[in-house]
Amino acid sequence: MAEARSRDQRLVLAIAVLASFVSFLDSTVVTVALPAILRELGGGLATQQWAVDAYLITLSALILVAGSLSDVYGRIRVLRVGLIGFGLASIAIAAAPSPDFLIVARALQGIAGALLVPSSLALITSNFRDEAQARAIGVWTSLTTAAMLAGPVIGGLFVDFSSWRFAFLINVVPIAVTLWLLVRLGHRDIREPGARIDWLGAALCTAGLGGTVFALIEQPNLGWSPLIVTALVGGVASFLAFLVRERFAAQPMLPLALFRVRNFWSGNIATFFVYAALSLNGFVLGVYLQQGAGLPATLAGLATLPSTLIMIGLSSKVGALSGKLGPRLFMTIGPLIMATGALLLLTVRTDFDYWTQVLPAIVVFGIGLTLTVAPLTSAILGSIDPVRAGVASAVNNAVARVAGLLVIAMLSAIVGGSLDLDGFHRGAIATAVLMVAGGIVSWIWIRKPAPVRG
Repeated sequence: MAEARSRDQRLVLAIAVLASFVSFLDSTVVTVALPAILRELGGGLATQQWAVDAYLITLSALILVAGSLSDVYGRIRVLRVGLIGFGLASIAIAAAPSPDFLIVARALQGIAGALLVPSSLALITSNFRDEAQARAIGVWTSLTTAAMLAGPVIGGLFVDFSSWRFAFLINVVPIAVTLWLLVRLGHRDIREPGARIDWLGAALCTAGLGGTVFALIEQPNLGWSPLIVTALVGGVASFLAFLVRERFAAQPMLPLALFRVRNFWSGNIATFFVYAALSLNGFVLGVYLQQGAGLPATLAGLATLPSTLIMIGLSSKVGALSGKLGPRLFMTIGPLIMATGALLLLTVRTDFDYWTQVLPAIVVFGIGLTLTVAPLTSAILGSIDPVRAGVASAVNNAVARVAGLLVIAMLSAIVGGSLDLDGFHRGAIATAVLMVAGGIVSWIWIRKPAPVRG
């Protein structure tokens, strides 16, 4: 019996990792492909921002709905639909004839991506407990975060030696393998009796995020025109209406009661700061190394490889230690180390040298990232009853994606309009400030969660 459970747990972990892998991989593979997309399809900084944010808008807005969908229709079924949809959207992106087509396809890909992460994490939290859960989340974190960090490397290879288009087809193999493993698992799907979808809440959330982000991205181009003001005011109003709706809805997709749990609300605040910093750093570094420092796409992608190796090597151990000692220390020290790594990027000069100006920052950043991500995920999900795992993981992932969405939308204001050397330095400083904020929040409010037995 124990042997069968162990086999099932290994399969569950493999499925969870692979399902999330494709979503995380495509969220970063685009970064290193942006200059090549710009050269082939045209457009300016706004087009590059939309290539990233079109994906993040639909992913962020619908990831909460996806958490509810997994409760209503079952996590395995939702995973299957998400995997197939993600593959089809990826093919459309690879075939994009224009910037507008690419942006629409990226938005569709975000819809499918929203179905993957909450369901995969919910599979882990419902099949593992206590320290075993912390270790499993550590493995999931190391491999999925490695996907985020490896995305620029893989994308760079395709950009330099083939085409940026093929970079969006690399997820076909992991999608096929995951669908096969789902058949092998043969689990009976878990559904929450009587659960329903809050479609009105989903519409308000999408309108809120879409309007706000549109205004932030296009304001530098259009000024404070009636269109921009209307989009911003409408977006903010829609998001406030969404929160009111969730307060009074019979079955909200964002249960505000979750935010009464200390580690949940404080962990999500820390998530917002940390993932805003990660998104900003990834975008600025990936683009500047090509457009500013003149590196080919492959080398720009390889620049972050040391962080990937550190994550793969140490995250499961950090996850296990966090399960024993509690997440607070890791979630405090990790962001502060990452802030130090970001500030080391201020040594980058016009006479560019990767080995002395960038590599030390990447190594330090990777150590901080490894110390942070698994404990952060465990602190948040470990504080919530496993029955609510789907929606809890959806909320946390929505917070992370919204953070990235907003910081990329505000990129022009952060870097001063262009990603020259001064803009790159401003991005590094902003990254450090956000990381410090995440560390401070963690130190003040995060506590070791009580064991959850089931």
